[in-house]
Amino acid sequence: MAQELSALLDSYWAWLRDRTAVRELDDWAEITTPLVDRHNDCLQIYVQRDGGQLLMTDDGFTVADLEMSGCSLDTPKRKELLRTALNGFGVHQNGNALEVRATEAEFARKKHNLLQAMVAVNDLFYLATPTVASLFYEDVTEWLDDSNVRYIPLVSFTGKSGFDHRFDFVIPKSPANPERMLKAINRPDRRNAEQFAFAWIDTRDARPAEARAYALLNDDSRRVSTSAMTAISEYDIKPLLWSNRDDFIHELAS
Repeated sequence: MAQELSALLDSYWAWLRDRTAVRELDDWAEITTPLVDRHNDCLQIYVQRDGGQLLMTDDGFTVADLEMSGCSLDTPKRKELLRTALNGFGVHQNGNALEVRATEAEFARKKHNLLQAMVAVNDLFYLATPTVASLFYEDVTEWLDDSNVRYIPLVSFTGKSGFDHRFDFVIPKSPANPERMLKAINRPDRRNAEQFAFAWIDTRDARPAEARAYALLNDDSRRVSTSAMTAISEYDIKPLLWSNRDDFIHELAS
């Protein structure tokens, strides 16, 4: 299994490299990545040398796009969620822009963190329909609290690649169950499924051998696709449907 996963990681690196484009823009360089946002547009970041460091930014696109889509970030709760999401990746907010600074040696890791932050902010504040009253992450947090599940929120681990990956909830080991990693996926499409699968593959060797990973999939507004379920199951991650949450709460609470 380890050899198979190593080959899959190699193919992932090749996919990232082959589908990443760089373009000069005056004093800046534009990097277009194969990662996509909720519009299915490729994520882009901009890089400029600033003294002895490299400044990387999304140029304000992530936050501005959410606000233009009617998802205001002006409530105290959402501001706090935004700060928490960015802090987890070491990303700073400058106006609407999400930014990181890096030395050349730190470039790969911090570029990865900036892209993860852009995806996390996009997903964290994504409202599936205008009638959605609360965010999926908040719903999951409230459900775990009401179900007396012990957890540590928003925990980052460093994988074999040297990249950091954040898990929404880590449930500590108990006499009945091993350590459990839980990801709340509001939009369970194949892209989000594969990103979580990569995070789990990359970090699992750094966790106890018996640790498990769960993907909690929001199926309130639409059916979860077969491709998303398959992508999750293929990598030893257990998919859990939000609509069936009462059926598996004992696995997380015990």
